[in-house]
Order: sequence, then structure tokens, then C-alpha cells
Amino acid sequence: MKYFRILAAIFAVSLSLTSYNAVAAEKHAVKERLVIQVSDADAGKWNLALNNANNVQHAIGAKKVAIEIVAYGPGIGMLKMDSTVGNRVAEAKKEGISIVACQNTMRHMKLTNADMLPNTSYVPSGVVEIIKKQQHGYAYLRP
Repeated sequence: MKYFRILAAIFAVSLSLTSYNAVAAEKHAVKERLVIQVSDADAGKWNLALNNANNVQHAIGAKKVAIEIVAYGPGIGMLKMDSTVGNRVAEAKKEGISIVACQNTMRHMKLTNADMLPNTSYVPSGVVEIIKKQQHGYAYLRP
């Protein structure tokens, strides 16, 4: 009887360690983090931000890096329906790049969700989003 209790305890510890290792591996799968600021009304800068994100994914590996592009101020045009880079934004999202629009800017410019590209994600404040990302270990880039 004691033998079975010992075996059960060993099995429980082994199962627990396996579970812990799986969680730890998943947590550390993404090693690099990057937040990119887009605040200029310049299609060249928009393309540069998308190129930077794509190049980082190719250099590090898409599954090893978390990338978020934050559009605010005049840069919000990157995510409007008439954006000249709309197709590239859609491609970037398919590649796992998070791209978000600042709701403060949208209110100021009287933009609604209907004015934005399909599947646009939103944050209350673009600047605050960048601050939070940096506090969580994201490197910062402004092309």
C-alpha cells in the first residue's frame, strides 16, 4: 500500500513538472518584443514601418517575436479605408503583426470604426499603449 502511495506521489510530481515546463516553454517562446510608432501622415513612413516589422519577423522568426504597430495622430491615415497601404496592413495582420488605432485620435478627427480598414483593432490611447508596451519589455521604434 505504501509502495503505491510513493508511486502516486512520484507520478504527481512528474506530471506537475512536465506541466510547469510546458507553461515555461510557452511563456518564453516569444523572446523579442517590438512596438512601432506611426504618427506621420506619410505613406513612405507607413511602408517603412511595415517593412521594418516584416524584416524583423524574417530575421528573428515570426513565432519568436511579438510586434505591434501603433497608429495615432496624423499616422491614423494608415488605417483608414482609403489608405494607400491597406493591402499591406492586411498582409501584416495575416503574418501575426498586431496593428492598432488610437481611439483618442479617432475622436479628435471625428472618425468612426466604419471609416477604418476591416478588422482594425483599437486602443484607448496610442501614446499610453506605447508606454505600456515598453514597460512590458518591448523595444521601441519610430521609423
